[in-house]
Amino acid sequence: LIEESEKLELQTAVALHAELTRAFEAWPSMRVGLLHGRMKPDEKAATMQAFAAGDIHVLVATTVIEVGVDVPRASIMVIEHAERFGLAQLHQLRGRVGRGADESTCVLLFEDPLTDAAKQRLKVVFETTDGFEIARQDLLIRGPGEFLGARQSGVPMLRFADIERDVALI
Repeated sequence: LIEESEKLELQTAVALHAELTRAFEAWPSMRVGLLHGRMKPDEKAATMQAFAAGDIHVLVATTVIEVGVDVPRASIMVIEHAERFGLAQLHQLRGRVGRGADESTCVLLFEDPLTDAAKQRLKVVFETTDGFEIARQDLLIRGPGEFLGARQSGVPMLRFADIERDVALI
């Protein structure tokens, strides 16, 4: 979330940015940046440019950074409320770190209690970085949805075949 919501009690990007800015006051050379979808395109570009150049050391961002961000020096990512994201999104977010020579870490923070589906998703992301395997597991967890419709998840439309088990026949 960018800002507080009456419906959801989640950490917001604006609040976390303020909290981290205060936490790093003792180190004036450490700059904390903020990036979210409500920013103007030129503001977003300037923030990303400053982060890529090393002028911003910690970047608090919403999922606007999910795709297209290539900052090789980025080596640590913390994803808050990871239980709320799908497998593809978690895989994309995690892929924003580890692009350079430095060892990288992605930390997934989540709230208990977890649903069974959330447990399965987090387990998959923990166990593999293979995008094809993640897509396969996503299909197993969510189901194929509609082949000719708009639904992305749901009960398989096949009555007798199993899309995973019978892939050669299908």
